[in-house]
Amino acid sequence: MSEADKLELTGSLLYLDGVSVSFDGYKALRGLSLTLEPGEMRAIIGPNGAGKTTMMDVITGKTRPDEGDVYFEGRYDLTRLDEAEIAELGVGRKFQKPTVFENHTVSDNILLAAKAPRGVFATLFGGAAASERETIERILTTTRLGDQRQRPAGALSHGQKQWLEIGMLLAQDPKLLLVDEPVAGMTDVETHQTAELLKQINRDRTVVVVEHDMTFVRELGVKVTCLHEGSVLAEGTIDQVSQNDRVVEVYLGR
Repeated sequence: MSEADKLELTGSLLYLDGVSVSFDGYKALRGLSLTLEPGEMRAIIGPNGAGKTTMMDVITGKTRPDEGDVYFEGRYDLTRLDEAEIAELGVGRKFQKPTVFENHTVSDNILLAAKAPRGVFATLFGGAAASERETIERILTTTRLGDQRQRPAGALSHGQKQWLEIGMLLAQDPKLLLVDEPVAGMTDVETHQTAELLKQINRDRTVVVVEHDMTFVRELGVKVTCLHEGSVLAEGTIDQVSQNDRVVEVYLGR
């Protein structure tokens, strides 16, 4: 990519172009191209094996693409950075299955996840600085876990654990959040609350949501990208995508 081309990307927070990944001859991504603007929330849908997880692996540095460009903020070539370096740039990822410190309180989980110069045990047992306490309170409010702050994380419901892990991600102050199937296994009420939570987070952060629940995707009310066989099959509103004949054929069914 020329310097002139790179300069054109500076308006994009995330830019993927012609990204291909193969595993032992299996093409997980085939010339995938995607652009994400700052402050956008994008829903990614598609059948199993469409390349959704591999796409997130490429963005976070877990998988190196065979070819293609991946730029963050128009100037960072993510294909040349490792996972830790990409996380430091402000790319955060929440996996489908929540991983929290079950024996620690909700507040301490968020504190442990926060960027802090001290070691884990010094952070836990030395108490939190005023700025850290403010951060924890803000995240507890955002994630609706304020009344659960002193409960062990292991005692939370499935939905609450998902919210806690999103809170732990927020504690790292990411610019871009990649969230994988956040409402899997949730009740209808929790699903609605998660949609509201992600909309609130999206007010000042860019969010990518990978999800199978079309009711949830519709509630988010954002641009939808449907992947199939490692590339973009369709893109647009949920109505536009869900009425696309190929999307219906390969994913949604009649």
